[in-house]
Amino acid sequence: MTGALELIRRLEDNVARALVGKPEVIRLAVIGLLARGHLLIEDVPGVGKTTLAAALARSIGGGFQRIQFTSDMLPSDILGVSVYQPDRGDFVFKPGPLFTNIVLADEINRTTPKTQSSLLEAMNEAQVSLDHSTYQLPRPFMVLATQNPLEYEGTHALPESQLDRFLLRITIGYPGASDEKAILRGGGATPTEALGPVLAAADVLRLQDEVERVRVADSVLDYVLALVAATRAAPPLRLGVSPRGSLALLRAARARALADGRDFVVPDDVKTLAVPALAHRVLLRGATGGEVDPAAIVRALCDSVPVPR
Repeated sequence: MTGALELIRRLEDNVARALVGKPEVIRLAVIGLLARGHLLIEDVPGVGKTTLAAALARSIGGGFQRIQFTSDMLPSDILGVSVYQPDRGDFVFKPGPLFTNIVLADEINRTTPKTQSSLLEAMNEAQVSLDHSTYQLPRPFMVLATQNPLEYEGTHALPESQLDRFLLRITIGYPGASDEKAILRGGGATPTEALGPVLAAADVLRLQDEVERVRVADSVLDYVLALVAATRAAPPLRLGVSPRGSLALLRAARARALADGRDFVVPDDVKTLAVPALAHRVLLRGATGGEVDPAAIVRALCDSVPVPR
């Protein structure tokens, strides 16, 4: 466990060289990676979403691809395409940019639902099926998707099935005044291209296996179930958290425990991650006029559900 903690700290510190003043955001991104999950980053442009993804990829020595989603993009632009080669008399698969370790799906809600849905199998199974053939994606594999607020022009809301594939939804936010001043002076952040790997892909895979061995007591499982049940019974919500959501919360809690140097989950792991893991999986009941925030509802439910001792 000590060796795992050292590797995780090394990874977080290296990413922090590029993304200054955001240790909590970096911790959530690392939790997503350790839990074999994907991250949805919903924020305004220019706050470091691309920097986070690129720094994470460089820190693990993995492949990185940035895909800029547009309204005219087709699924084949992401997944790849089979091309006929006359000299072989057969079709040969040409992999798309999805075939890498860390994928930045930039402004994912600017493309059509058809293209958005092309990511579902890849995010759920780490594989792509085309023309009656299945192609495995590299391991580790992680999608960091950025999403502009829906009031921005030319955006398409992500369907519930797509949102459910993201382990966590986070925001980065603006840097603090002192951090932004350091960035303006040019000495606050290291360019991502100057970062070197501090972990190997094999190290990440070992850490992911370590996460699955983190112990969870029955009382903590009951706490997860109570939180999920509360979302299903909450009057403002017409759709509560699915079993996939409860599994996601548990996986994230295990990864947080490992990142804190523990081989067991405590209730605080669950409560801390409840909003980023669950708020994007619920649907509001009826028209709200934009005044009701699902995150606020989940946060209130966390305060109302008794924490096991």
